[in-house]
Amino acid sequence: MALDSDTRAVHAVLLAAGASRRFGDDNKLLAEIDGVPLVRRMAERLLASRIAGVIAVTGFEAERVRKALAGLDIHFTDNPNFAEGLASSLRCGVAALPEGSTGAMIVLADMPGISAALIDGLIGAFQQEACKKIVYPTRQNGDQGNPVIWPARFFEDLKKLNGDAGAKSLIGAHDADTHGVPIDDKDSLSDIDRPEDLADWRDGKTF
Repeated sequence: MALDSDTRAVHAVLLAAGASRRFGDDNKLLAEIDGVPLVRRMAERLLASRIAGVIAVTGFEAERVRKALAGLDIHFTDNPNFAEGLASSLRCGVAALPEGSTGAMIVLADMPGISAALIDGLIGAFQQEACKKIVYPTRQNGDQGNPVIWPARFFEDLKKLNGDAGAKSLIGAHDADTHGVPIDDKDSLSDIDRPEDLADWRDGKTF
């Protein structure tokens, strides 16, 4: 997939550089569901959607992660400073976006319930807001979920983030510039942090 420069295009930044510390000794992104590594499962959902292009940010066990994504039409950028926290990968991914990008969907690779339809719904909402608002899914209680689409006007702010909290503080500072898309199925927004989470998902349990 070529990185589209269409003025209404949204590109995905797939964050796949973390060390999965809460998952124990294994890399959770390589853990399998139905025989497919988590990171590949997410990449395939993105490629099945209306996303204009996918940039995967690698870091921890980069070679193994790239091997898990082999054969997919995505682009890679490496984050040598992944141990500094999530913000370092955000900076790398945003810096790798093609010139003229209208929006960037920041995607966590450990969310097995994300579907191509959900991704398309977020892209549609972003375009309905003239590609000017921060768009994200909301849980039944109104809390913000992931993935989040960022308009180009925030790219420079994203490049200045530090630490392991991602862009939550930036969202909070621009509440008037956000648009939440309600999602009824709470499992769609679940992420895998611990081995127990993966076991529950495989068993069909909610968490």
